[in-house]
Amino acid sequence: MEETLLSLALGLGLAAACGFRVFVPFLVMGVAVRTGHLAVSPGFGWVGTDAALIAFGAATVLEVAGYYVPWVDNLLDTVATPAALVAGILVTASVVTDASPLVRWSLAVLAGGSAAAAVQAVTVAARQLSSLATLGLGNAVVATGEAVAAVATAVLAVAVPLVALLLVVVLLAVAARWVLFRAPRRAARSADSAGGPGS
Repeated sequence: MEETLLSLALGLGLAAACGFRVFVPFLVMGVAVRTGHLAVSPGFGWVGTDAALIAFGAATVLEVAGYYVPWVDNLLDTVATPAALVAGILVTASVVTDASPLVRWSLAVLAGGSAAAAVQAVTVAARQLSSLATLGLGNAVVATGEAVAAVATAVLAVAVPLVALLLVVVLLAVAARWVLFRAPRRAARSADSAGGPGS
């Protein structure tokens, strides 16, 4: 039971990282499998192969770079949202090694998919608010934060799963609070300032 909870924490950490960037967790997981630091479920050993690591590396570079192109980043979100959900399910299923296939995939869909979707929803909202408040100029800061969070969360998930899970919960709480309360007020103040007294 303890082993299942630990592997679930690992899966949730990786799934949350998928919400920040889809391919970063796969790259981190592939390197960990290749170096022997991570055991995966049957059928997922391919993530540590040369071909997979090259593909994940190239996809990671393209994905991270794409978020620095104004307005393309918002376009990427439309593709990344369903991709993050699927990725969250896959990474969770790949690391829950000591459960039956039914339990593994149920946990992957319910927990992993939800974690990835929740993080992705917050990042999409943050980018939209940044686009409105800064005309897209502040999106590079959001993109950098997401990329750093993706790498940190994925590495922590492999190294210390419970700490990664705690970090994800804290990050989600802070980000959700910012998206729901502070950012809309800031955007409204910016709109009022732009309008001026004579508008």
